[in-house]
Amino acid sequence: MLMKCFQRYVILTFVLYSILCINHTVKCDDEDDNLLIGLNSYRTTLNLSTLTENDRAECLADKVADQFKKQPCTNTTGSNTVPGTEQEFSNFPELLEKCHLNVSTTRDGTILPACVPNLDPTLVLSNYTRSQYSISLNDTKFTGVGIGSEGDWIVVVLTTSTPEGGYSPGSNAVNFVSKIGPMHYSMFVLVAVFTFLWI
Repeated sequence: MLMKCFQRYVILTFVLYSILCINHTVKCDDEDDNLLIGLNSYRTTLNLSTLTENDRAECLADKVADQFKKQPCTNTTGSNTVPGTEQEFSNFPELLEKCHLNVSTTRDGTILPACVPNLDPTLVLSNYTRSQYSISLNDTKFTGVGIGSEGDWIVVVLTTSTPEGGYSPGSNAVNFVSKIGPMHYSMFVLVAVFTFLWI
């Protein structure tokens, strides 16, 4: 009897967790995915390693893109870039904190924001590969990437494999919550506890 209850608990918990994770992953942006594929294809043609996705860098890219979305985008060619992101926002330390980051693990990374009307995929890619940003993309020290977009703005955050630029994650618990979202995590815990008590 105890084994049967435990099996029910495990199955229900797994099903609910799967539903929550599916709900979360549906929200990924096509623009971000297309750009990542394009950037890795570009690096492959240069015999460079492909960039691996970094959750913390993606979080920061999302936060920075959210800040830029308030600024008008007048770019019509796809070749404009916006340097100096750290200096652009007085609340940059807060953005780092929201992603469980600090200056000591991000200083060797780089942030590359740009605006392209309607985020046209071809123009977005050329904005990175045919501008001053190509210098960073051609640099072998960069091994990871996070991409975020809001409105006409897209942000690429490049990371290194060093402690000073790896955008190292926090504890597993924090990483898990950041992936599925605090609200989903809370729901998951409540449902699991309720299910356990009900059985």
